Amino acid sequence: MIITNPLLQRALAILPLTVFAILFIYLSVASSNFLTPGTIELILKQAVPTVVVSIGLATVVIAGGDDVVSGGIDLSIPATAIICAAIIADQVTNNGVSLLWGLTLAFGAAGIVGAINAGLVVWVRMTPLLATLATSVAIVGVTKVITESRRIGIADPVVIFVRDGRILGVAAGVVLTAIIALLFWHLVHRTRWGMNLQATGGSRDAAEISGIDTKQFVVQSFLLAAFAGWLASMFVLARGSGSSPGSEESLLLEMVLATFLGAAFSPRRIVTVWGAVLGAVLVSALSVGFISIGVNVFWTGCIKGGLILLVVASASAGTDK
Repeated sequence: MIITNPLLQRALAILPLTVFAILFIYLSVASSNFLTPGTIELILKQAVPTVVVSIGLATVVIAGGDDVVSGGIDLSIPATAIICAAIIADQVTNNGVSLLWGLTLAFGAAGIVGAINAGLVVWVRMTPLLATLATSVAIVGVTKVITESRRIGIADPVVIFVRDGRILGVAAGVVLTAIIALLFWHLVHRTRWGMNLQATGGSRDAAEISGIDTKQFVVQSFLLAAFAGWLASMFVLARGSGSSPGSEESLLLEMVLATFLGAAFSPRRIVTVWGAVLGAVLVSALSVGFISIGVNVFWTGCIKGGLILLVVASASAGTDK
């Protein structure tokens, strides 16, 4: 259903943020520690992997359009992060190689994933939703083969620094993620390449008429998304002190919710890099808040799923596309 009334469209646009605001008010009242400096730092540290994968998804959505079915979407980014983390942990812990070599192998794996996704979408012409879902399932299977469905711990000094270190008094992971977000924001929103990327997602036909090679930008968006998954793998390793197969499910849920929730921060209600970052922080705060008041983790998943439906439904109902 398409809503054409301007007042209803405005109400739908702010509905997700209104629901989040109500939840945060409730958490602030129910938990006296929710807004303390220690909890805020915990929220930021927990949000780090979600922020990075959400930036990757935002790039694909910007290039392909925000229609969840036919537009840009990449559900394989969390699985890419997890398999890269598994490769690094396996190489460093089980095979005794250097972290640099493990990162290099993981980077190659991420590149293969990005190339496969781009090939399926651009040349095979599969729907991005189905193509990346299939890729994600395959990646999860390969990850289980690598890890034998077991957790692999890692005690490399660099990983420990990302987890516990501080830069100018701020958690190292938070600082590094802020740098990554700034670089992606500049690339996507402040360069000529980024303008062409946005034009590709805004109107494919108009972009092609103006001489933009849209296929090239769609391919590059999937490669960047896989690169974001590779970057996120280090933060996944740091947060869990190792590789834990199966954690891609919660990361996928948080990524989708954060990215499309972030569109509510845009004046034009479109997905942006900074919106995805803010959305990821809000989702992390919600998770930490529910834990602080003792909400069962399964109910937390149900609530996040409901919020995804709310965010996507409000965006779909309020558009005139």
